[in-house]
Amino acid sequence: MTLLRDDELAAAFDRGARAYDTLVATNPGYHGHLRRSVRRLGLPGHGEGLRVLDLGCGTGASTAALRSALPGADITAVDASAGMLERAAAKPWADGVRFVHAPAERLAEAGVHGPFDAVLAAYLFRNLTDPDAVLRRVHDLLAPGGRLAVHEYALSGRRTDRAVWTLVCRGVVQPAAGALGDGALYRHLWRSVVDFDTAPRFASRLRAAGFETVRTLPLPGWQTGIAHTFVARRGTGPARAAR
Repeated sequence: MTLLRDDELAAAFDRGARAYDTLVATNPGYHGHLRRSVRRLGLPGHGEGLRVLDLGCGTGASTAALRSALPGADITAVDASAGMLERAAAKPWADGVRFVHAPAERLAEAGVHGPFDAVLAAYLFRNLTDPDAVLRRVHDLLAPGGRLAVHEYALSGRRTDRAVWTLVCRGVVQPAAGALGDGALYRHLWRSVVDFDTAPRFASRLRAAGFETVRTLPLPGWQTGIAHTFVARRGTGPARAAR
């Protein structure tokens, strides 16, 4: 199958928004893993005075993780799917969060400007047409010393990890999604992981985009070797020349 991209993918997420929370709730540890990735940012206190960007917030599970750990932070949550964003903004914890409808590639046009103290991007980069360009933009949005956490399905490279991912998708996720009319979206999500970087390759992308102290941290449970938190920092030196 051909992967969905850009407007086509956003439209698929619009259609799938109504059932998205129900489907991810079947994933053991889904919300706990997001909270773990937020903690791995290592931000001080309760986030008072910090500006944080949730890039690719979907229906808001990642935003909820940020609000839980950093209730004092000023959070901006961005997504390319209007349907997913509408669901996020309707959540009971959403008051005070700035929600922005925009693709990750067009943040400046949507009025999203730095500097941010931290960026969280969950399940985003494997769905982008040009992940390197977005990584460079995220780097430039961060304040010197600012922190990035990428929470992503990126296989370790072992064949068993790909086999487990495929078994879960084809045996559980895709049948449930198909019954709800979202089969095409979840076939894309299976393929997007299989075709994406291995974890070491994505860590190399982060370094190539200018990030420092890059670490690859596994997530527990059945997703060990399948999902990781990548944490990195922008250096404290002067900004790079504009591209």
